[in-house]
Amino acid sequence: MRGVSQPKKRANKSKSSSKKPAAKKPAPRADYGAPVDGFFSRKPPHLRSILEELRKLIGEAAPDAQSSIKWGMPFYTLDGAMMCATSAHKSHVNLVLSGPPDAFNDPAGRLSGEGKTGRHLKLTTLDELPRDAVRGWLRTAAEIARRK
Repeated sequence: MRGVSQPKKRANKSKSSSKKPAAKKPAPRADYGAPVDGFFSRKPPHLRSILEELRKLIGEAAPDAQSSIKWGMPFYTLDGAMMCATSAHKSHVNLVLSGPPDAFNDPAGRLSGEGKTGRHLKLTTLDELPRDAVRGWLRTAAEIARRK
């Protein structure tokens, strides 16, 4: 019939077709879980010396800590709980301490970061490493990890 409009047909869309497809979870890094030695060997000598000294201090504070590469850097855990991590950048190394920020006694103000999961120490030379303070911070981080 002319003049009488017919109702338009709606496309049959299911609810699931209106959603975006789920993003694929990225594959784990190829080095995830690898031993940390390869990480250290690939760093330039001035950074490697800092990293090696930090690894020694971590071993003193927590001889039972397990180490492996996670997210491209060495992580140290105690019974699966994160204790600390080290990272190397172009001109500095970070020691990342896991635990509430107020757990780490830092009267000299050497630690950075106010996040709820930890603090970090930035080092550009081995000479600026405050060994006694780092020993205390690592013992604290180990105690926190063991309580988890």
